[in-house]
Amino acid sequence: MNKKELPKCSVEITLSLISNKWKILIIRDLLDGTKRFGELRKSINGISNRVLTYNLREMEEDNLLIRKIYPEIPPKVEYSLTETGYSLKPILESMDKWGVNYKEKTKYE
Repeated sequence: MNKKELPKCSVEITLSLISNKWKILIIRDLLDGTKRFGELRKSINGISNRVLTYNLREMEEDNLLIRKIYPEIPPKVEYSLTETGYSLKPILESMDKWGVNYKEKTKYE
């Protein structure tokens, strides 16, 4: 969060960085490795180019991912998680486990 004042609460800091479903899904996909814009767009159901671009820029500003531009025509751009971005892996793994358990428990209700 460059040049922004961070909240005092550590949970609020985390939420401010991954505060929407798009950022979580982008991180999920980048945990598997570097991806191009088109790959991310295809793998994230319902996201528009504009919303994906906006979230990628915010995440780059917050040091969660790196945007690498290759000097070729047409331009090739790749996105990768930073060490800080990768450090969110246990949070996403916990969310995945919770989601699986929730799905199983509510299946028969």
